[in-house]
Amino acid sequence: MIVGNGEIGEGAAGVIDAADFVIRFNDCRSYGAGGRRTDAVAVCNTGRPAKAMLGSEQWRTHPAVVSAAEIWSVRDPEKFAALRAPLAVSHPELDDFCDDYTNAFGTFCSDTGKTYVVIDKSVHEAVDAALSAFAPSPYVVPSSGMIVIGEVMEKSADAEVTLAGFGHVGWEWHPFAAERQLVDTYIAAGRLKRLGGKTFASSSQGA
Repeated sequence: MIVGNGEIGEGAAGVIDAADFVIRFNDCRSYGAGGRRTDAVAVCNTGRPAKAMLGSEQWRTHPAVVSAAEIWSVRDPEKFAALRAPLAVSHPELDDFCDDYTNAFGTFCSDTGKTYVVIDKSVHEAVDAALSAFAPSPYVVPSSGMIVIGEVMEKSADAEVTLAGFGHVGWEWHPFAAERQLVDTYIAAGRLKRLGGKTFASSSQGA
């Protein structure tokens, strides 16, 4: 079960908590209405979201983060280091977007006995390639949700994967329209399922 931070339908909490493995995102706003079971928290490990989480005692002590056995960083440091120079030209306002906190999350995992996963840039690049079929408007990077979907589909091809709390709206530089089309294609092919929910709203960079 991959649980975004958007609206989750009434009665979904029990279904989510009954899953074998539940992934939430960043500050785990899905926790509560979207159930409580949390096996992994996927985080933006660069830029402002990363800095905010690592500097927040509230995040570090959030029950979802505490109970998670794994932290997944969705941004390969090598990939984002390579993005810094072109983004300085195309999006100078994103001057801290590629600031890397991967090692800091690794230290947090070491200190708290959690498994640390850094999703490889090959997943990011495969998602970019898949999105290209839908002629997305110019974008910076896919959303964290789309990267996690790509990782799970690649590493757990035989699993039944269900999405909740995904509405594919939010930060202007994610290709949400193309992501919705791609996810709908996967659903039509029987590779994913969708469990209610209307919005996946996040205005922060890269959430």
